[in-house]
Amino acid sequence: MTGLSGQPLSLEEQKQLAVNITHVLSLYGSIVDSYIIEFFTDNLWGKLPYSWQAVLTDLPSPQLAAVLLEKGKPEEVCYSMVWPLSLLAFKATAHTLAFSRTPRGRGGTSANGRPEEFRENRCQSSKLNPLFRKHIKPKKQHEIRQLGKVVKKLSEITRCDQVVDIGSGQGHLARFLAFGLGLSVTAIEGDGRLVDMATKFDRELVWALEKEQARRAKNPVEISLRGPSHVAGWVDPQAPWREFLLPPQPRIDTAHSPMAESGPSPEAGATYNSPGPRKIIPPTAPCEGGRDGAETGKAGEKGPGGWSCMAAAREEQGGTPDPFRSRGCGYVPNGPHPLYRPSRPTAVNPLGPLAEGRLLLTGLHACGDLSVALLRHFTRCPHVVAMTSAACCYMKLTTQEEPTPPGLAAPPPPSTDGPEYGYPLSAWVAGLPGHALSYKAREVACHAVEDYVLRLRSESPVLRTHCYRATLETLIRAADPVKRRLGVQTVNKAHQLAFEEYARLGLQRVGLDPAAPLDRACVDAMLAQQQNVVAFFSLALLLAPLVETLILLDRMIYLQEQGFQCQLIPLFNPSFSPRNLVLVAAKAGLGSALSTLAGED
Repeated sequence: MTGLSGQPLSLEEQKQLAVNITHVLSLYGSIVDSYIIEFFTDNLWGKLPYSWQAVLTDLPSPQLAAVLLEKGKPEEVCYSMVWPLSLLAFKATAHTLAFSRTPRGRGGTSANGRPEEFRENRCQSSKLNPLFRKHIKPKKQHEIRQLGKVVKKLSEITRCDQVVDIGSGQGHLARFLAFGLGLSVTAIEGDGRLVDMATKFDRELVWALEKEQARRAKNPVEISLRGPSHVAGWVDPQAPWREFLLPPQPRIDTAHSPMAESGPSPEAGATYNSPGPRKIIPPTAPCEGGRDGAETGKAGEKGPGGWSCMAAAREEQGGTPDPFRSRGCGYVPNGPHPLYRPSRPTAVNPLGPLAEGRLLLTGLHACGDLSVALLRHFTRCPHVVAMTSAACCYMKLTTQEEPTPPGLAAPPPPSTDGPEYGYPLSAWVAGLPGHALSYKAREVACHAVEDYVLRLRSESPVLRTHCYRATLETLIRAADPVKRRLGVQTVNKAHQLAFEEYARLGLQRVGLDPAAPLDRACVDAMLAQQQNVVAFFSLALLLAPLVETLILLDRMIYLQEQGFQCQLIPLFNPSFSPRNLVLVAAKAGLGSALSTLAGED
């Protein structure tokens, strides 16, 4: 991450930036720690300076975007009235101290906020091979392509033999790294159901490759069948690297075929190799004929597609009839590809004593402390020589103040060397006064500022949802003061409903009488303050990048305290993928190589 001069920040500059941010957040903590649903119950508007209220009251949404959230040149910003210096300083400070989220030299953004690669088809990336678009939503297509290129370059620079994908989910990144970029990949996921799906998708891709081979019979592409190895296991953020994965509970039958279409999901620690080929598919090359090689449907659709076409292609070429036709359209063969050569069995713990070679850890939006686990295992495991980490869900980070934050599946296991929390990591940030971040501050840091700006510009009716929920909170507490900050199940298309209908649904979902009469005058008075609610939320969003910057600064300083190089790269399009900052680190002295990983698109 660079400073104002365009040069990477030195360690001392990073430390000073952390000092400045903690000071600013200490001054304006009342804004970033506030819950917008308590706008009326806690009189949040009344807590702002009177001079701020005067200029922000009923300010139209497009103006809020232009004069507050967007980072434009001062001379280009048009104010409808004179703003107080304190508010101008607040805005300028927030913009100046936050890390830049704008990728440099890679692609553009269309008017709807989508990257240019989705100009022709809003659901299909023009720069990603169709074989890798199946089952994947546009956002993930964009992310795996960009991160995959960085992982590939970093593995070459550091001479890594193996990539370990932490929190791999359905295996989309691992699949692209293995099949598309030719890397040896181990994918670790704690949910056995997702591991099953990843294996199924690997198998689909193998058979799709056979179909493509048939199409290219005159110019066959060499196939070496080895795809990602999938491990079902929970990563323990506090365990030493030799105990990287939690042991399987309960013990499973390792002889059970992981390729079964149904049956029990693999438990923690189950390990197996995917039937994916080591054929390197050109990551951006379109299939012949203008259609997806896997006969995909719309992006994001689940389930196999086009397999009857594959069978027909076999028979037309004089091959054997499709033995799976009787199973019905869409059937995917249950078992490895006929040409599949199993790769070396993978150790249950890819970082453990049986690990071989040089490892690269990666995680695409690893949640909460899982992203912290990547950093700790990078610093402690001698086999790991490089890592990339795109984090998310900062509110799920453990802290001394909240060792078990809301949403955490289970409390972290005790550490024999004392508790280790997800934030702060570095000794420097831990020693700063005011470094503590509340749950709400960390939750705000996960919001999409760029997306909210688009809503403000277009005066989206969705903006009224905050005011609806704040008004509902007032009604709930009036009926039962004990009920506070309840998780009201999302009301579908709430902005399209009259408030009376929204209130009826909301009250019913928290166990209150939906037919209770409303004080119409009181409700109308609150709904009339919609723009003030939007303005207050915009002030909180202005501080959101500062919170994220502090969390990521803490991680960068931690890595350097351990003696390792690191770089923060704005990799993804922020309007499309809000958590777009990727932390890259290596143990070898790489000089300027780290800063050049994300080249032009």
